[in-house]
Amino acid sequence: MSAFTDPSPTQSPGPGQSEDSPAPASPSPPPGPPRPPRPPRPPRPSRRRLALAGRLGLVLVLLAVVVGAVVVTAQRSDYGRDDAAREEIPALEVEPAPVELGTVAQPAGLAPPASALLPGNTPDSAGPASSSGRATLASWATSLARNIDVPARALQAYGIADLALRQQQPGCKLSWVTVAGLARIESNHGRYRGAQIAGDGDVTPRIVGVPLDGTSGNRTISDTDGGVLDGDPSLDRAVGPLQFIPSSWARWRSDGNGDGVADPNNIDDAALAAGRYLCAGGRDLSTGPGWRAAVLSYNDSDAYGRRVYAAADAYANGSRIG
Repeated sequence: MSAFTDPSPTQSPGPGQSEDSPAPASPSPPPGPPRPPRPPRPPRPSRRRLALAGRLGLVLVLLAVVVGAVVVTAQRSDYGRDDAAREEIPALEVEPAPVELGTVAQPAGLAPPASALLPGNTPDSAGPASSSGRATLASWATSLARNIDVPARALQAYGIADLALRQQQPGCKLSWVTVAGLARIESNHGRYRGAQIAGDGDVTPRIVGVPLDGTSGNRTISDTDGGVLDGDPSLDRAVGPLQFIPSSWARWRSDGNGDGVADPNNIDDAALAAGRYLCAGGRDLSTGPGWRAAVLSYNDSDAYGRRVYAAADAYANGSRIG
């Protein structure tokens, strides 16, 4: 590389100098303070390291997606609904209560008025005594529905079950809040996938579960009703707002509204049947072990039981507001 050349014009020689004489040296600027040494630059990561870090981040993201999918799939399988998205499964909308089952008894809610039920109801039949009894029960349910997310018509059904079992099996001490907790987890009170409860208690469209073919955590249950209840002549399916399988319904079938028909797709009938099922074997639901045994007989899963407890406790607390 050539030296830098000053582009300014050449000056004439001064007095006493020839053209060949060297020009006087220009004075040097006074030395300033020494500059501090530059801090060493941090080493730059190599391209290989950057690529490795990027791949590792991608792997972690993919792993999180896979784990999330596995958890959701497992949760869906726990409730037999591998045909539904997570947000469609009522059970997964309720967080399990932070309790130890067996140590907590049935939550205490505002009881329905005893005057609303026939005094002589039979073990498999019940219903409001009269038009005045229906009005009393409807008033109780309507008042509760203002504070809790349960249709008033469903609350009437749970109230009938509460009153009927109070007379038929007083030692069970069943409360409507437990039946309501089950119904919340099983079908969101008959509202699964847009179903509605009619004035007579019929739930439409009918709520029918997946075929019980041994997949998705379900047992294999061959057809027991010829497809009469569930429309499947090969395998059984759970039906109605309380999700009875046909063989269980054959044993616990009930007429909750006193119309002479026992229908698992009617919320009055299904609620009374669920109450009788929970009270079987002389269980006392006012005790921790008794409540646990009753609810887990419906679905033998600790998470299921704690979800039911969470819903039942919320309804009990809501019923005491105002």
